[in-house]
Amino acid sequence: MSTTTTIETISKPNVGVFTNPDHKLWVEESKPNLDSLKKGKSEELPEGYVTVAIKSTGICGSDVHFWRAGAIGPMVVTDNHILGHESSGVVLATHPSVTHLTPGDRVAIEPGLICNNCEPCLTGRYNGCEKMQFLSTPPVDGLLRRYVTHPAKWCHKIGNMSYENGALLEPLSVALAGMERSGVKLGDSVLICGAGPIGLITLLCCQAAGACPIVITDVDANRLDYASKLCPRAQTYKVNTALSPPDCASEIISAFGGTTNKPRIALECTGVETSIASAIHSVKFGGKVFVIGVGKPDVQMPFMRLSTQEIDLQFQYRYCNTWPRAIRLVQEGVIRMDGLVTHRFDIEDSVQAFETSGDVKSGAVKVMIQSECDG
Repeated sequence: MSTTTTIETISKPNVGVFTNPDHKLWVEESKPNLDSLKKGKSEELPEGYVTVAIKSTGICGSDVHFWRAGAIGPMVVTDNHILGHESSGVVLATHPSVTHLTPGDRVAIEPGLICNNCEPCLTGRYNGCEKMQFLSTPPVDGLLRRYVTHPAKWCHKIGNMSYENGALLEPLSVALAGMERSGVKLGDSVLICGAGPIGLITLLCCQAAGACPIVITDVDANRLDYASKLCPRAQTYKVNTALSPPDCASEIISAFGGTTNKPRIALECTGVETSIASAIHSVKFGGKVFVIGVGKPDVQMPFMRLSTQEIDLQFQYRYCNTWPRAIRLVQEGVIRMDGLVTHRFDIEDSVQAFETSGDVKSGAVKVMIQSECDG
């Protein structure tokens, strides 16, 4: 769709990608429907809102999990539910109160809607908003649609950035939040656990931040090969799942060059219990294990190792105040994510897209769903 397309000229119906408690996955018409979009004037949008034609949406591991497992912790799919929260698109209409966006602007959509009144919001850590409505987290419908209305303040201009890179700003925001809170500095030795999309983008961030040496781990050799192409100076370690976490840690430490060069920081991007434990056994005295990944509600971990080695164990929940920085990093070429997208599907073929994303044998890293909105 060209940036000159307006609400008056669109003709394709709005569709969404749905799942439900029975773990079905399908594409059907969704709100706002085409008639209401074409009849509605900008004045009839909620104050501060814009209408966006979604162009690219990445499939996140959480989307696949909501489909297959029906829940992540306390967040449960209880009804028909639209997935997707990694999206970018073009503005079609704006409420008169919106002055910083105009139709035709390319935007990336930050998917969290906050109350602006609770302590986390007022102190700038709005990812902890007590009334957070995060699109794609039940019961709040997600962005995997052809058209959405969204608060303009959470639609970030991306200039001439590709729509795919615009969609990838969301997982980049996850990685940037981890980098900031973990305190990775120039010259730090860093272990990255997991070479999925978040792990790979975290690898790109560590490379840009000057971390060295870097070791990245995974159970999948193909993903480690992919990591080597993204960051040739990073060492890779294929996890032997038959090993205990202490034994796995010994091999990871060897990849760093031995016990005199243990990692100062481990960025754990899987949420898997054994991976977290291996990271804890790997870092040096006074080091830090920073968990970005999402795992089971309850996990066991080596308490005495943490205690006797004064290892800090820290966690992350989404992100805040990261999008402007993420946009600058991509626009300036500091972070290059072009090679992360391995598969692309039209929105009508979203079922196949999800099956590909959820199949470890497919070789998928990041699957992107694209929507053509022209008539």
